[in-house]
Amino acid sequence: MTPAVIHTQGICKTFGDHRALKPLDMEVGQGRIVGLLGPNGAGKTTLLRMLTGITRPDEGELTIWGEKHHRGLLSRMGYLPEERGLYKGMRVAEQVLYFASLRGMKRTDAERELKGWFERLEVEGWWNREVGDLSKGMAQKVQFIATVLHRPELLILDEPFSGLDPINAQLVREEMLRLVREEGVTLLLSTHDMGSVESLCDDVVMLNQGTKVLGGQVDEIRSAASQGQVHLRGRGNLLAFVNALGAQAKVDRSATNEGVHELDLTLLNGWDMPALLSFAVNHLDVMEASPIQKSMEEVFVTTVENHRSHG
Repeated sequence: MTPAVIHTQGICKTFGDHRALKPLDMEVGQGRIVGLLGPNGAGKTTLLRMLTGITRPDEGELTIWGEKHHRGLLSRMGYLPEERGLYKGMRVAEQVLYFASLRGMKRTDAERELKGWFERLEVEGWWNREVGDLSKGMAQKVQFIATVLHRPELLILDEPFSGLDPINAQLVREEMLRLVREEGVTLLLSTHDMGSVESLCDDVVMLNQGTKVLGGQVDEIRSAASQGQVHLRGRGNLLAFVNALGAQAKVDRSATNEGVHELDLTLLNGWDMPALLSFAVNHLDVMEASPIQKSMEEVFVTTVENHRSHG
């Protein structure tokens, strides 16, 4: 059995009196795109810095490709931190080629790879321009290129879409997917962009206040959060229908336009869609009934709020 690319068991980190990360168990499988989610101060950056060897766990076990973390593994990894690290006085290509040399790439190989990346991310005209002339979004694309140029097997990206307009964000997303699908790269993505989580990620790990509060496959998490959520559309006596529902369902939202009622319902006490429909057709002229799929943004907000209220 192939070991997980990233495996942690009980790792934690304290800075002074602040417990930045409480004992954490997680795995990232080969070729998966995993979203690392959480509000500001949740412990995400602390975890990323441990995974990249910047800091060490106080306790617990951390392995990468089945090996205890050591500096020899870093050449197989690419890390894009949230903090920006380009030198404004250097020319753009020379900056990226310098980073490539630190990763052990030969100059000719690095130049060839860099030309391909500049074309794909539409940075061709910036080869000999100074870094200080780059816009925030263009600088972000250049830093992404510097992170992936040496063909890492594991990519760890912290807010990679920061500063990118929608068109360039889509360009970067497409390249992430290509790296995973064509080159077998494993990707750990820390982001607040829930749309990108839905379109990119296979799995998520969510932290809040240093604690893991959610983990699993994106589709399964959204389905579980949406269980019992139904959208109903129809005509008839809305007040009588709602009163007849009693304790079988809760009305989360209702609106009426030109005699057509729109309701979002949460089914209770074991009720399912067939039971609701059987009941509803006796009270309304039902025009539509469909499950509501919760977005990852809704899952994020609900999970964090529930943890804070019970934490």
